[in-house]
Amino acid sequence: MSDTTQNGPMLAADGTPLKRSLNRALRRQKLRALMLIAPLLIFVLVTFIAPIADMLFRSVENQIVSDTLPTATEVLEDWDHTTGTPPGEEVYEALYYDLYLAAEARAHTRLGTRLNYEYTGVSSLFRSTGRGLEDLGEEYQDILEDADDSWGEGAFWYELMTGTGDTDASLVREHRARLQALENARLTGDVGFAPSVEIMELLPQTTFAYTDFAVFTALMDEDVVAEEDPWEGVYAGLAQDLQTADLSGYDGPGAEALVAAQQTLAEQAEPINYTAFFESEDEDWLNPDIWATIQTYSSNYTGGYFLNAVDMQLTPDGIEMRPDGQRLYMVLFQRTLFMSLTITLSCILLGYPVAWLLANLPASKANLLMILVLLPFWTSLLVRTSAWKVMLQQQGVINDVLVWLGLVDDAARLVMINNQFGTIVAMTHILLPFMILPLYSVMQGIPPSYLRAAKSLGATNWTAFWRVYFPQSVPGIGAGSILVFILAIGYYITPEIVGGRTGTFISNRIAYHISSSLNWGLAAALGAILLAVVLLLYWAYDRIVGIDNVKLG
Repeated sequence: MSDTTQNGPMLAADGTPLKRSLNRALRRQKLRALMLIAPLLIFVLVTFIAPIADMLFRSVENQIVSDTLPTATEVLEDWDHTTGTPPGEEVYEALYYDLYLAAEARAHTRLGTRLNYEYTGVSSLFRSTGRGLEDLGEEYQDILEDADDSWGEGAFWYELMTGTGDTDASLVREHRARLQALENARLTGDVGFAPSVEIMELLPQTTFAYTDFAVFTALMDEDVVAEEDPWEGVYAGLAQDLQTADLSGYDGPGAEALVAAQQTLAEQAEPINYTAFFESEDEDWLNPDIWATIQTYSSNYTGGYFLNAVDMQLTPDGIEMRPDGQRLYMVLFQRTLFMSLTITLSCILLGYPVAWLLANLPASKANLLMILVLLPFWTSLLVRTSAWKVMLQQQGVINDVLVWLGLVDDAARLVMINNQFGTIVAMTHILLPFMILPLYSVMQGIPPSYLRAAKSLGATNWTAFWRVYFPQSVPGIGAGSILVFILAIGYYITPEIVGGRTGTFISNRIAYHISSSLNWGLAAALGAILLAVVLLLYWAYDRIVGIDNVKLG
């Protein structure tokens, strides 16, 4: 054999280098293994990871303010809330047109609800104002149509705004993007309109309002822009533009009508005043605190939800603690941790002896006892919780027995429901099997000969148990404790039914914000904090006890 053959790489049967062949086989093996777990991996990503990621995003997402009032929030950035006066006319002007489109899309109430979380009363303010926005433009519309019927025709407006010269489609694209953000949906289709450059320079506010109308009409109503009469807000924009427009050099479509309209409005109508209009709708629009709230929450992302979740608030002046009467969530977090730990401890105290019996009784008796342990799983959680409500109430079974035995006076029956005691009792009963099963599984693996050996060496029953048996059962206690604690900290059905005012968990408040108040951002922040607390406790448990010492059998 030559030196080249001896010093060259080892070859596989097909002639390829052995190392490359082994690597290729290993990659194929890993790919096959990945394909086997792919369905489970996708299921976990879709049903577990994705909802958690969405929850974490909702806890900081705040785009509804800037999406609904994009122009107003941009102009409002230069306003100083410390002056104690409302913003200037330009802010109210931007608010009018932003709010007009939002009202047409029925999105203004969602914005009012969002801001109402931070300043009570804003929701009704937006709702009532949204119904009256048309009044401002109707006044000018009536004057113009009385003077010239063509101002009430959609085709005339379309010809006026389209013009005869160059057009600019960028404004239409901007308004399409604005409407998409407002509707939170992708809008497809051709608007069929683009304003002329000349009319944009001559009537900027009219062009802005008409483009809003055109985009909404084409994409949302699916109508032809040229055939539809414009919104009342377009007439308001025209009245504003004609106050200062120089029409002497314009000779495009509708030139004569514009000159006549300018003269008519100057003679018959008051100059448009957006501030006065909003004041007539509701005097709260002149409240600087409301504008300061809008300014504070105009960014796309906010930490306000997390601050609210820890009884703090984001104000125009910075972060502050909430008033004493509004501090709720830290109490609920403390109560949730305390009661979850109490339930876990009670499950250990009650479950350990039962698990010991299961592990040491003869098989026939142990099987019967195991059936009794598993029996609650065959009954609905709601039924078991309702049963405890019947048993623990003042006229319930337990109080009746105590009165019959003479241990409790009939006039002083024990209050065991709608409080922490009732929640602890009901949840201990529900979660007890989750403690017994890991303990039983671990105890079955402890050889009985260990105890006999300890006793033969002179140990008492207690010493043999405490020094020999108990340390070997600790992994089962750890596994059961983690199961019970994590299940307990997230429970909300049982505390809702038997907890009353003092026995509810933070999860009950999360459920309330999701289903009733619809404050999903705060619910997401509370859930994120609860998740962080659980992970922190899990990390602490791993550092102190060691997760490797936790066993299920």
